[in-house]
Parts: sequence; structure tokens; C-alpha cells
Amino acid sequence: MHAQNKDRPSPEWIAATRRRYQVEREIDRALTYKLDQRSTPPYRKLPLETLVEGVQSLIGANLNRPFEITDAKWLAGGASKLQMAFNLTWNRPGVGNETTRMVLRNDPAEALHATSRLREFQIVSALYKVIPVPPVFWVDNTAEHLPYPGIVYGFMSGVTKPSNAKSGVTGLGTYMERNVREKLAPQFVDHLARLHTYNFREANLSAFDVPKSGTQNAEWAVNWWDRVWEEDADEDVPLVALASAWLHKNAPAVEQLSIVHGDFRTGNYLFDERDLRITGWLDWELSRIGDRHQDLAWSTSRAFGTFGDDGKTFLVSGLMPENEFVESYEKASGMKVDRKSLHYYQVFNAYSMVAMTLATSYRVARNGKSHQDILLAWLLGVGYMLLDEMRDLIDKGD
Repeated sequence: MHAQNKDRPSPEWIAATRRRYQVEREIDRALTYKLDQRSTPPYRKLPLETLVEGVQSLIGANLNRPFEITDAKWLAGGASKLQMAFNLTWNRPGVGNETTRMVLRNDPAEALHATSRLREFQIVSALYKVIPVPPVFWVDNTAEHLPYPGIVYGFMSGVTKPSNAKSGVTGLGTYMERNVREKLAPQFVDHLARLHTYNFREANLSAFDVPKSGTQNAEWAVNWWDRVWEEDADEDVPLVALASAWLHKNAPAVEQLSIVHGDFRTGNYLFDERDLRITGWLDWELSRIGDRHQDLAWSTSRAFGTFGDDGKTFLVSGLMPENEFVESYEKASGMKVDRKSLHYYQVFNAYSMVAMTLATSYRVARNGKSHQDILLAWLLGVGYMLLDEMRDLIDKGD
């Protein structure tokens, strides 16, 4: 593992890594772009004016009419993206003259996830009338206009947690009172069911590859994080190799392909605190076409839930007991939950999170490639807890 300097990977090593792990074309492009940029300078704080100029260039290349950008401000939140809010005064097609509040999500020099802004743009565009998502306007997938790849969304109001709620970073472990849970839980399940039953073949998802065989979906998914581990890790962890082998050996066939969000949990949706209505789902960068059990397993992860008022009942994403979640989902979607597939993707999700934390978070923080280096360093500690959870899940499966 240590023969190659991963901070300055050679073209030959990059090419060999690409051949070794078969993944979707756009995932391959994003991961290769990450490696090509790795030897570039560390992250440096960008002047707000630099992002404004980039957005002006991006909009100007796509909009053949006058416009004005005002009231640009930095936005906090998120573990991996630079975010800027601004007002756009323009003649909006189909609407007329208006001032629209917008948000730029821009990659840093290197992020927690090396993902595609084009995939994010296409998936949110496709789902605009399916579940609550923000409007999406423009994308700069290869940083032609912006310092790094980015995407422009419409601003959405709402909160990720009640003002009196307790939570960790990025919404982890959010505890909500019973009246809040009872309002949000049915919406959570309904939106997940609508996502998984949507006919994605009707949409323009050219940046996504559709698995051709029953197990290819799982193989692509595991290869993605195998490759991330190979590219980013700086130590040998035998349990990671064992988990990869287990996942390849036990890959389940998928009966019905669905759009998978990839990070469907509390903390990644906004809601109106007055009427407790979910206003928008965020963070689509890990989305793919695959097995719905991946989302179900992610939502049920111990990392994203809390315990109920009795201190004993685990609440999925801080909202409801797991059996109630599964039963409600089956009723809303009309599809059964396969417990074996659910368990498989619980192992898979733990594996992907181990790669994100013990490999990518470590390397990005060590090399100073992100504005979130303190948070990414903190995630290293979480990685070892995830490693233990992954071991326990494999033991239960065996």
C-alpha cells in the first residue's frame, strides 16, 4: 500500500486503479478528477468576490438576458461543500422579472466525497415534482467558470432540527420531542416510498449508468468504495479487506431498480418549524440507480438514530421504531422489505462510511484540502466506531 505516494499519484498508478475497479462512468470521472487534482496546493480561503465572479460567468454562459447578483453571503452547514447565498434579479423564463434567492454549492479543493455535480443536478431536476426538493438552475461540473465544480440551487426555507433539539454535527443523533416525531415520521416514509417507486427511466439521467444484471448494482457499489479506500487510505486494516470480500461474495440481486438517495436521514431535510412540514430534501451527491434497501439500511443506521423517551427503544433517524418504519414503508410503497438485503446494505453502508472517515477524511484533513479540516479530523474517531459496528454486522450475518 505504501509504495505509491498517494499525495502525488502517478498517471500509471491512476490508470491501473481505474482498470482494477469497475464503477459507473461519471463516478470514474469524479474519482479520477480527484486524483488528478491531489497534488495541487491546499485549500485557501477564497474571497467571496471570487465565487460571485464565477457565478456571474456561469449564469452569463447560460442566460441570454440581463441579470444582477446582489447580497452575496457565506452559508454555514454541511461537511463537504463551500456554500454561498445570493440574490439574482433577472427575467426568469416562464415567470418574468423577479429577484430569486439562490445558493451556490461549490466543492473545496478536495471533499469528503468525490462526487459529480452533474449527477446531483440531473437527479434533483428529475424529482422536482416527485418529492420536495429545491429548484436547481445551473451546474459547472468541470469548473469552467467556478474555482471548483459547483451547482446553483434555489434557496429553500426551513430548519434541519427544532430550535430546542439536541444533535451532533451534520444532524447526527438529533433528538426530537414526540409531537415533532409524530408529524415528521409519516412524511419521511412517504417521501422515501415515492422516491423508490418513481419511474426513473422517464427522466434525463444520462450521467447515471443502469445496472444490466441482478448483482451488478451491488458490485458497482462495492467497487466504488473499494476504490476510495485504495486511493485514500494510509494504513492496512485487515477488517476492511475482510468486509470487502464479504460484500462481493454475498452481493444480492436486485428485483426492482430505484433511485437511491444515498444519505436519506434526519439532518438532510428541511422542515417548517411552525407546521412541521418537510419543505425540501438536500444532499443528493451520493445518489445512484440501485437497490432501495441501501436507503432503508442507511436510515436505520445506529449512527443516525436516537433512543426514545424510555431510553431503550431505538428510533430510526430519530423518528420511529425500526419495525414501525419497515411496516409503514411497505404499506406506502407496496414493496416488501427483504431482511437479508437490508442486512447486506447495513454492512455495505458501514463499509462506505469507514472508507469516508478512516481514508478520505484522514487524507483531506492531513493535506489541508478542505475548509472543514477540523470536522474531518473529528470524523476519524467516528470511523473506528463504524469499524466495530461493521464487524458486529458481519458476525450477525454469518
